[in-house]
Amino acid sequence: MMLRFAAVAITICLLLAAGAAAAKAPVDAQLLKRGRAIAQANCGRCHAVGPRGQSANPKSPPFRDLARKYPLHNLEEALAEGIVVGHEGVEMPQFRLSAMQIEALLAYLESIQR
Repeated sequence: MMLRFAAVAITICLLLAAGAAAAKAPVDAQLLKRGRAIAQANCGRCHAVGPRGQSANPKSPPFRDLARKYPLHNLEEALAEGIVVGHEGVEMPQFRLSAMQIEALLAYLESIQR
């Protein structure tokens, strides 16, 4: 009897966990979609923002390789305050992102790292 109860409890827990993961997936997909759109709009003229392709500016690293050089979570503050750097003569556009935009962009960046 106790073994049967444990099996039922485990099954219920697994079903609940699977349901929570399935319910979360569309939110994550939307978050990633927003993050990609932010990357493309603000950075796509120089950086390769997708999982493949070359950067239009060879001095601008592809976003899929950023984690090799920088801890991605360190970008949060710079994105909030406004990034002001360049790539050897090519100035990056200055922009500031909201907390929600930063969350989306960082989630997207994490999703494409090699």
